[in-house]
Amino acid sequence: MSGAGRSTAANVLEDHGWYVVDNLPPQLIPQMGHLATEARNAGRRDLRIAAVVDVRARPFSGELRESLDTIRADGWRPQLMFLDATDEALVRRFESVRRPHPLQGDGRLLDGIQAERTMLGDLRAEAHVVIDTSGLNVHQLRRKLTPIVGVAGGPSLRLAVMSFGFKYGVPLDADFVFDMRFLPNPFWVPELRSLTGVDAPVSEYVLAQEGAGSFLDRVVGLMEPVTGGYRREGRRYATIAVGCTGGKHRSVAVAQELSVRLRDDDVATFVVHRDLGRE
Repeated sequence: MSGAGRSTAANVLEDHGWYVVDNLPPQLIPQMGHLATEARNAGRRDLRIAAVVDVRARPFSGELRESLDTIRADGWRPQLMFLDATDEALVRRFESVRRPHPLQGDGRLLDGIQAERTMLGDLRAEAHVVIDTSGLNVHQLRRKLTPIVGVAGGPSLRLAVMSFGFKYGVPLDADFVFDMRFLPNPFWVPELRSLTGVDAPVSEYVLAQEGAGSFLDRVVGLMEPVTGGYRREGRRYATIAVGCTGGKHRSVAVAQELSVRLRDDDVATFVVHRDLGRE
C-alpha cells in the first residue's frame, strides 16, 4: 500500500546486500531476471535481487502476476512481500507529508486508499509475507524486516511470535492468532501487576497455570505440519500472534516460551512484543 513503508523496506534490503530496483514497471521484471541470471552464470552466485513495485505503474496487478509467472517459468522462485497499514495510519502519513494519494484523483484521500486496497486485494492474498506497519516507526520496521531479509542461507523458515493486547486490535499481519485470556491475569496479583511477561516471576506464574503447558504442547504439535508445508511451498516467513487483554503479562510470557519451543535447525524464531509498554 502506498504510504506503508516501501522506501524503508528497500533501504533495509540494500543494507543487507540486496540489489534493489525501485518503482520498476512490472513488465520489466522478467528482463531484470534475465540480467540476474547472466550475472549468476558469470560467478555472482550470491546475488539477491528485489523489485519495488506499486500502483504508480498502471495497469498494475495483471501485469505483475504475468511477470511473476514468467520468471517462475524461467526457474526463479519469487517471494512476494506486501506492506500494509490501516486506513487511519495511511491517512495520517499522507497528511503529515501533505501529498496526495496516487489514485486519489479529484476525490478524497480515503477514496484513493480504498481504491488501491481493492486493486491490490488479490496480490495481498497471494503474498508470502504480509507486514502490518500501522503501529511501527521507521526504526521498528527496520528491526522487524531484518530477520526476514538479512540472512542468506540458514533456516528456511522464520517465525515471528508476536504478543499483543486485544484492546489495541488484532495484528493485521497475523497468520495465526491465539487467545491467552483463558489464563488467570497476573494484573490482579498485586506483586506482579507492575511487572511484565519478560520478568521471571510473571513468566513462572503464567506458565504454571492449569492449561498453559498443554496449550503450548498442542500449539507446537499444530505447527509441525504447517511449517513443513510452508517449506515445501517456498514460504519463508509467518507470524504467530498471541494475545491477552493488554499485551503486558500473559501473551508476553507465552510468546517468549513459544518462540523457544518452535525453534529448530530449519526454523528460526524471533519475538515481537507489539504493545508492551503502552500501558
